Amino acid sequence: MGTLRDLQYALQEKIEELRQRDALIDELELELDQKDELIQKLQNELDKYRSVIRPATQQVHKQSVFPEHQRTKRQAISAEPTAFDIQDLSHVTLPFYPKSPQSKELIKEAILDNDFMKNLELSQIQEIVDCMYPVEYEKESCIIKEGDVGSLVYVMEEIETCAGVMATAQGS
Repeated sequence: MGTLRDLQYALQEKIEELRQRDALIDELELELDQKDELIQKLQNELDKYRSVIRPATQQVHKQSVFPEHQRTKRQAISAEPTAFDIQDLSHVTLPFYPKSPQSKELIKEAILDNDFMKNLELSQIQEIVDCMYPVEYEKESCIIKEGDVGSLVYVMEEIETCAGVMATAQGS
């Protein structure tokens, strides 16, 4: 059996060992928190890209008349046309999706409530209303988060069913 001094020395060593382990645990917890933040950031970025890719690929598959025709990836987006000829736009036909008068009015009201879109001409608003189409999402799905970069417009519409209320999104 050791002397009291030997036991105190052994106790001090164990206490120091526990302090070192606590410090290591603190460092690892900090590193874990940083990695969790990075994962969340990357998940948000992935969600942004998926929100752009899914609707775009769905439309390409629907509109693809020539499957052997390879589309090139868009390199940049400009808010204003740099130089275009109105003749080039005369042959463009926008898609039309039939919808109820109530849905049309809901979409129009949503556009007029939007600070960015409310100054459009009525003919432009009507074209947007005609081009929007219904999209259904699973319950609890994340459709879009405030602050995310987006290129789509969503208008939520509640539809009453026998089982309750179902939300669908009109997307464009």
